[in-house]
Amino acid sequence: MANKGPAYGMSRDVQSKIEKKYDEELEDRLVEWIVAQCGSSVGRPDRGRLGFQVWLKNGIVLSHLVNSLFPDGSKPVKIPEAPPTMVFKQMEQIAQFLKAAEDYGVVKTDMFQTVDLFEAKDMAAVQRTLVALGSLAVTKNDGHYHGDPNWFMKKAQEHKREFTESQLKEGKNVIGLQMGSNKGASQAGMSYGRPRQIIS
Repeated sequence: MANKGPAYGMSRDVQSKIEKKYDEELEDRLVEWIVAQCGSSVGRPDRGRLGFQVWLKNGIVLSHLVNSLFPDGSKPVKIPEAPPTMVFKQMEQIAQFLKAAEDYGVVKTDMFQTVDLFEAKDMAAVQRTLVALGSLAVTKNDGHYHGDPNWFMKKAQEHKREFTESQLKEGKNVIGLQMGSNKGASQAGMSYGRPRQIIS
């Protein structure tokens, strides 16, 4: 981590592509949401990818964020009195946030890895996780979300349908259109190209 040198060649190309995925407009919206959700005590980051990374790096802001989405009696992440200064403690705090976010309902494919944030390897992935968390909070609509509901898209929800026994029996008598009909079908008059020419 501390002794990581500059990237060259292909690894630099890959890193620059990852960095281009970072969305500065999305950063503004996420900062507004985090401050609305947690209160002004979390402060605000310097603008830009690295400012955002430094703000979230020790895991405390993320822990406050995920805790604010749970009811008072069941806060999933323990937040230390003083922000952690040791690297492994900061990474542990981020890992606790990720576990709590997964318990909240964020799917694994939307989760960033601890190093994505801690070493600023993929801040776009961090944004993706926060957007997924915000979308879930808006969708759940349980009174714990603070901020503008239009900041995030609602996730699709299951729409269960109940059928009576008679409706289910009735459905068994219907022939589906995909089964089709072969009434009057034959291959008469069909031709496939020219007949084979046999030259002797």
